[in-house]
Amino acid sequence: MRVLILGGTGLTGPYAVRRLHALGHEVTVFHRGEHEAELPASVRHVHGDLARLPHFPRELRDAGPDVVVHMWAMTEADAESFVDTFREVAARAVVISSGDVYRSYGRLQGLESGPPDPMPLTEGAPLRESRYPYRDMAPTPDHWMVHYDKIPVEQVLMSQTDLPATILRFPAVLGPNEYRRFQRWLQPMLRGDAEMLIQEDWAAWRWTHGFAEDVA
Repeated sequence: MRVLILGGTGLTGPYAVRRLHALGHEVTVFHRGEHEAELPASVRHVHGDLARLPHFPRELRDAGPDVVVHMWAMTEADAESFVDTFREVAARAVVISSGDVYRSYGRLQGLESGPPDPMPLTEGAPLRESRYPYRDMAPTPDHWMVHYDKIPVEQVLMSQTDLPATILRFPAVLGPNEYRRFQRWLQPMLRGDAEMLIQEDWAAWRWTHGFAEDVA
């Protein structure tokens, strides 16, 4: 198959690209060029801005990918732009979502009230009624966290039929190139500090994690 991956050079992407390549698929990666992952030589790289999908390179559209994988659809607008761009181009889409869509996450974070849902959660477990779970943590008004919510992303993909889509809900992912979530502790390790101090609330945090290669 011809597989086009939007993103694909960060945390899970390189593992997925290598796996698809090893299975004999023709893989193209469309990314900003900020991270050049170590990928097989025959994998094609095209640089561009994921935020400007309406201006997606014509030559990639004309190639007619069998599958397009969107690793970085963060907002409802991202999903709408994605569908508009690829509805007559790709045969199928795979879009990465998150476990934070579940109602249990909203209740865990205090975003909504109610008892915990039965465990373990299934794919059909209730979703959050609240929206934009990280808006209050956004450092600036124009930060992506202000508009981030995977529930509207999923709704856009599942409410249309022009681009058949599969949604994959990732856990919190850790592994090589994961600098944001664990940077505060990686830095003391790299410095060789004799002690590593972890905030009490972080030390007590329990959440579903997946190693990048396993998730990919």
